[in-house]
Amino acid sequence: MTTTTGPLATRRLILQGAACVAVLGLGNLPFAAAPARAAANDKYPEEAFKQKNEADAIKALYGKTAEPSDKVKLDAPEIAENGGVVPVSVTTTLDKVTSISFFVAENPFALAASYKIADGTLPGVANRLKMAKTSNLVAIVEADGKLYSATKEVKVTVGGCGG
Repeated sequence: MTTTTGPLATRRLILQGAACVAVLGLGNLPFAAAPARAAANDKYPEEAFKQKNEADAIKALYGKTAEPSDKVKLDAPEIAENGGVVPVSVTTTLDKVTSISFFVAENPFALAASYKIADGTLPGVANRLKMAKTSNLVAIVEADGKLYSATKEVKVTVGGCGG
């Protein structure tokens, strides 16, 4: 058996010791379980994503209806040449925004995307949605416990998700 002495052995022992401390020591710190707790509180809205009707999807996601607001700015093209990648974005001047969602009435499933907005984050999201055919696109912003919406018709000319 060969034993190693000198700087190489010392470095190896230090690295092994540091690895053990990292693996064993961090598990007992209070912040280690925080991501698991946060994930448990934000359940995936599976039922909302299964709804075919826009009103049913909104009810499943939020449990209430939204009122139109000029404080919700929905940006989407009037004509989408490729329904497979329709660029959309939403910004708002509302305070205390907690979520932003996109609904496409004529898609096989109405809820296209939903985002949780962390406290202190600028309330705005952008995405590329797949649209089956010409349809109303609705953006809903949840702010301070109320729902606000903006709607825009997007005409799809080719390549939507329906064919």
